Amino acid sequence: MLIYLIKRLIGMIPLIIGITFISFIVIHLAPGDPTQFLSSMNPKVSETARDKFIKMYNLDKPVHVQYLLWLKKFVKFDFGESFSQDRKKVIDKVLERLPVTLWLNIASLALVFIIALPLGVLSAYMKDSVFDKALTIFVFVGFAIPTFWLALLCMYYFGVILGILPISGLTSYNFAELTFFGKIADIVKHAFLPVALSVFGSLAGLSRFSRNSMLDVLNEDYILAARARGIPENKIIFKHALKNALLPVVTILGLSIPGLIGGSVIFESIFSIPGMGQLFYQSVMMRDYPVIMGILVIGAFLTLLGNLLADIMYAAVDPRIRYRKKS
Repeated sequence: MLIYLIKRLIGMIPLIIGITFISFIVIHLAPGDPTQFLSSMNPKVSETARDKFIKMYNLDKPVHVQYLLWLKKFVKFDFGESFSQDRKKVIDKVLERLPVTLWLNIASLALVFIIALPLGVLSAYMKDSVFDKALTIFVFVGFAIPTFWLALLCMYYFGVILGILPISGLTSYNFAELTFFGKIADIVKHAFLPVALSVFGSLAGLSRFSRNSMLDVLNEDYILAARARGIPENKIIFKHALKNALLPVVTILGLSIPGLIGGSVIFESIFSIPGMGQLFYQSVMMRDYPVIMGILVIGAFLTLLGNLLADIMYAAVDPRIRYRKKS
C-alpha cells in the first residue's frame, strides 16, 4: 500500500503540471486583459502606469514564457501577488476566504449524506411504490432546476415577501452587538438558504446511487437465504444489506472533496458570501490571473487527492480489493 501511495503521489506531479498549463493557456485566451480593468476602475491611469503594470507582471512576454515564470514560482509554493489594488499575496487572499467556503460546503455535504442515504435505502426497499416514484420526481426536480434561478426565487419569497431570512452576506450589520447564541442564530439564518439550496440540488445523485446499490444487494442470494430462514426484515435490511450496499457509496465521499471549493461559485456570488467561490468569480471578471491560477491549482490538487482517497477508502471497506504488486 505504501508503494502504491508513493506512486500515486508522484503520478500527480505531471498531472498537476498538465492541468496548470492548460488552465494558464485557456484563461489567457479569454477576451480582455488586466490593464482594461485597471483603466475602467481608474480612468486617470496614465499610459506610463499601464506600461509599468504590464512589465511588472511580465504581461508583455509570450504566454509560454509567462507560464514558465509562473511555474518557477509555483514550485516554491509562491502563487504571486494579486493584480487588484490591495496587491495582497494570492495565498493570503485564499486563506482569508477558505474557512467560510469550507464550513458552508462541509455542512451541505454532511446534510446531503444524512438525508440522501436513508431516502435511497427506503426508495430501494419500497421499489415502484408511490413513495419511490414521488421521491424520484422530487430529487430530479431539484437536480434539473437551475440553481441560480431557484436561489433568486427563494431570496424574493423568503427574504423580500416574508422577510424571515436574510438574502445576502454571512452576518447582520449588528452582529458584534449580539449575544453568543444570537450570533449563532444569525449565522444559521444567513447560511440557511445557500445550504438548503445546495442540498436540494445534490440529493438526486447520491440518493439514486444508494438506491441502485441497495437494489443490487437486495437481489443477492444471501438476502434470499436470510429471508428463507425467517430472519426479521429490519435485521436483514440494516445488518446484512445496508452494510454491503454502502460500500460503493463510501467512495463518493472521496470524490466529493473537490466540491468543497468548486461548488461554491454560484451560491457565494448570488448571496454575496465572502468565500472562495466569490473570490474566483471576482478574479475572473478582473482577469486577475495569479488568483485564478491559485484557486484552480487548489481545485486540481483536491480533485486528484479526492480520487486517491476514494481508491484508498474502497480498498479499506472492501476486503476483496488489495493493491499488490502483480506477479
